Amino acid sequence: MQQQACIATRGRPRLLAGALAVAAFAAGAADIPKTGGPYVPTPQIVVDQMLRMANVGAGDFVVDLGSGDGIIVLSAAQQFKASGMGVDIDPELVKLSNASAQKLGVADRVRFVQLDVFKADLSKATVLTLYLLPEMMMNLRSKVFSELRPGTRVVSHDYHFGDWLPDNQLTFGVPEKEKVTGLPEATVYLWIVPAKAAGTWQLKVDGREASEITLMLKQTFQNVQGSITVAGRPVRPQFLSLRGADLSFALPEDKGLARYSGRVNGDAMEGSVEVPGVKTPVHWSATRIAAAKVNTE
Repeated sequence: MQQQACIATRGRPRLLAGALAVAAFAAGAADIPKTGGPYVPTPQIVVDQMLRMANVGAGDFVVDLGSGDGIIVLSAAQQFKASGMGVDIDPELVKLSNASAQKLGVADRVRFVQLDVFKADLSKATVLTLYLLPEMMMNLRSKVFSELRPGTRVVSHDYHFGDWLPDNQLTFGVPEKEKVTGLPEATVYLWIVPAKAAGTWQLKVDGREASEITLMLKQTFQNVQGSITVAGRPVRPQFLSLRGADLSFALPEDKGLARYSGRVNGDAMEGSVEVPGVKTPVHWSATRIAAAKVNTE
């Protein structure tokens, strides 16, 4: 087990009895913050489910933190023609993974690097995958949330980000895991990285005065709450939702609900609104006039 503040690796089977693996998890508190835990292989059935849940396609760049023998990135390249990068602190596993990429004919699209995961560049990722023990997941949470672009899909095997609740999860049977974890099942978690939308926004709807609508948003991870004033009058927004960079909400009007949908792009938003009684959607845009911190505590 490496003694650096880096990662857990998996993918290369080790001759560990189930009791030893569980003991390493339960009693190895001193090692977990340094390495993320013992080496544990990821069953192919779990890899396949992770890639399906992330909806990986040919246009994706998959980054795997703690890539082990590279099975996730290699599977993404083989099955879906994706590109990607695996990060691992173990030089033997990095060498093995790069050799596998050459053998499988995907080395032009994927590579594996020896690196501390906290120093990994996540800027190219459209999909991030992890199989790391709980303390490492929590230590990485801030990096994952702040560095990944809105809309990036994050998929984790068995362990989650605490109060940053997943957007989806699935538990299914994996009999071979019982020897390592004591449970014949796996759970896969999915997060869609949200845009940082907190703050005060001035909305402009085509055909209306530019200063007529003010939207104030509070945000905790992907959960948003808001208040709106229309011509100085408070109006309660309904169905307020943020998924990746996509923001939607509805405002009551005389003839029903005006339904807004748009995308956050830094300090700007833009989209369309379905206005009651109007056949064609109306364009709207917004500018952030005061920023606010996203609550990640």
